[in-house]
Amino acid sequence: MELRKIFGSNVRHHRKALSLTQEALAEKADISIEMMGRLERGEASPSFETVESIAKALGLPAIAFFGSGAFIAPEGERGRLLHRVNAALANMNEDDLARVTRMLEAFAGK
Repeated sequence: MELRKIFGSNVRHHRKALSLTQEALAEKADISIEMMGRLERGEASPSFETVESIAKALGLPAIAFFGSGAFIAPEGERGRLLHRVNAALANMNEDDLARVTRMLEAFAGK
């Protein structure tokens, strides 16, 4: 997958995780809604300034937009389950993640 598509996919993922519209993120990052759409679709390459602006608007380090496949699950049923859990966690907001973390820690006896 090419870098600008990875970038766009990760921006979209993080934007949705925060329940922001493209318009809201574009406004926070001080870029046009049209450019935000093109970036998320991987049709445009962002400048370093744009990457930093979007990262700041989402409260993330800029490097968060360039990783792909960082989570490598084992094969088989365990891998499928871990993939499902990871996908569900990725769509949660911070409050939900904090709640799930406490539940997992209690379940694991920590």
